[in-house]
Amino acid sequence: MNRKPIWFKEGAAADWVTRFTVGDDPYWDTILLPYDLRASRAHARGLLAAGVLSDKEFRLLDEAITELEGLDNLVVEVSDEDCHSLIERLLTERVGDVGRRIHTGRSRNDQVLAALRLWMMDALDVLMRGLAGVATALLDMADDGHDRFLPGYTHMQRAMPSTVAVWAHGYAENLIADLRAMTHAKRQVSASPLGSAAGYGVPFLDMARQQVSDELGFDRLQMSVAAVQLSRGKLELHAVHAMVQAAMTLNRLASDLVLYASAEFGFVTLPREYTTGSSIMPQKRNPDVLELARAALHRITAEMQVLISVPSNLSSGYHRDLQLTKEAVMRALLRGQDLVAAMQAILPGVQFMDERIQAARSADLYATARALDLVQQGVPFRTAYQQTAEAPDAWEAYRTAPASETYMHEGAPGRTRTAGAALRTELEHVTSGAGSRATSGTGTGV
Repeated sequence: MNRKPIWFKEGAAADWVTRFTVGDDPYWDTILLPYDLRASRAHARGLLAAGVLSDKEFRLLDEAITELEGLDNLVVEVSDEDCHSLIERLLTERVGDVGRRIHTGRSRNDQVLAALRLWMMDALDVLMRGLAGVATALLDMADDGHDRFLPGYTHMQRAMPSTVAVWAHGYAENLIADLRAMTHAKRQVSASPLGSAAGYGVPFLDMARQQVSDELGFDRLQMSVAAVQLSRGKLELHAVHAMVQAAMTLNRLASDLVLYASAEFGFVTLPREYTTGSSIMPQKRNPDVLELARAALHRITAEMQVLISVPSNLSSGYHRDLQLTKEAVMRALLRGQDLVAAMQAILPGVQFMDERIQAARSADLYATARALDLVQQGVPFRTAYQQTAEAPDAWEAYRTAPASETYMHEGAPGRTRTAGAALRTELEHVTSGAGSRATSGTGTGV
């Protein structure tokens, strides 16, 4: 059906202009529909408080919105232009002129941001729960491997002895830091834009801005109506930057597992259901899921660059350029959800192969231990360093010593149990408030 846009005037732009300006918005706006419906109900209640709607008119709108929320086949078409126009049209079809009142006191500028920010808050909740699950899987892995040897590498060369626990704790602690960043990002995103309209407020009407903000569960209200459009892209950037931090951690974790699963290392086996076969080589099982998880960082970083560059050099107020920030943040967070889900699924099935790992327990890994043992005996470090390098036969004596007797400080090989307990406590603290809001959906990966 070829509907006229709500802003249609005689001599309007050609059809191809509509296609060009709408772009992929119908896809993204279909995801945002439930959030725009929630915001529309809260806005209608605000119009009731402002005296624009009567009690009866509000009830009609409330019932119609509830009806639309119960439909599972609502899809935004190009002819609808966006979810906002679709909702207004459907409400008008159901309640007549009362539906035409719903847009009073708002613009699609603050309307889209309200829906997008509500969606981002839910998306970040999903991500935080998933990252907590990945961190927990790593801590479980550490508990099973406190004394399980694993060589440590620098420059891709064997360097010093380590353990599975030290390796797993390293990633878990970084993920906990990433969760802190994501928690902060959610607080930044949780800002109600409603009542700012096109960025310059609403004439004559005493908009119930704080009431609407509270009903929707935002942490705060953007007080300056001009701040809303100036923050467009910036708040989205908070969310995606936090996602990039987590993706960086998971990128290196995936890289380790791909390397450790290779025939040359053979330190781990991967769960078969998360590997794929070759189209020509019958014997192959490939770590495709981990490789794509590793690559996800670069896709998410590309979306972050959109958020950095599109708003740059724009004057204040709204510009259509800013439409591109919606797709960028949604792509980034949905791809992030897929990445986190992949890692959460794979980690419990990773098995360390002790025989292959022990074969890599060469004496040269213990050269540093020999040097520092000499320091304990009173030899200056640089002298001990030189003596150790010149007497490799002495390294072997340290190879079989228990790590707990070699390392004295917490967090080092053989000294990881207290660290593991502390990390679990910190994880619980960081995630205690995550996902507490009632979510409307978890989104769909792209």
